[in-house]
Order: sequence, then structure tokens, then C-alpha cells
Amino acid sequence: MVTINWTDEAVGWLREIYAYIANDNPKAARNTVNKILEKTKLLGAFPELGGIYPIDAPYKIRVIYYSHYRIAYKIVDENRIDILGVFHGAMEIKNYLK
Repeated sequence: MVTINWTDEAVGWLREIYAYIANDNPKAARNTVNKILEKTKLLGAFPELGGIYPIDAPYKIRVIYYSHYRIAYKIVDENRIDILGVFHGAMEIKNYLK
């Protein structure tokens, strides 16, 4: 099984999402973060679940979706996936990933 590694940047994005939603509804914030985490766990069994995001980078970036959030990740090797960030659908990923 593949290990899912959350980068510091991705954890920061997840915390920002939680804080933003929690201002209005802490329960909804917990639910959203938990659903994002559940979605990423699928990568352990299906590492190529996400489509390739078209960006000029030294490695392939893949994206899976939860609601209106895009979860960007890269397959490091057969044993590890790095979660690179969690982005609202209105955000341009290429401005944040290099």
C-alpha cells in the first residue's frame, strides 16, 4: 500500500480551509476537512485516480476532486504519494505549484 505524505504547504492549505469555513460553521469545517482527508486515502489503493494537471513542472501533478476543492498530488514512487495542496476550484493551481 502507498503512504500518503502531506507536505507542510498542503497542511497549511487545509488549515486555511478549515479556518475560513469555521468562521461561519465549525461543524461544516470539520466535515469538509474530514471528507478531503477521506478522499486522499483512496490514493493509497488507487494512486493514479486523479487526472494529470497540465502544468510545466519537473514531475507530473495529478488532481482529484472533493466538492469544489482540487487536491493536487504527485506520485513520488510506488510507495509514496505527496499531497501538494488543496485548492478551491476558483484558484489557478499553476500560480501556487512549481
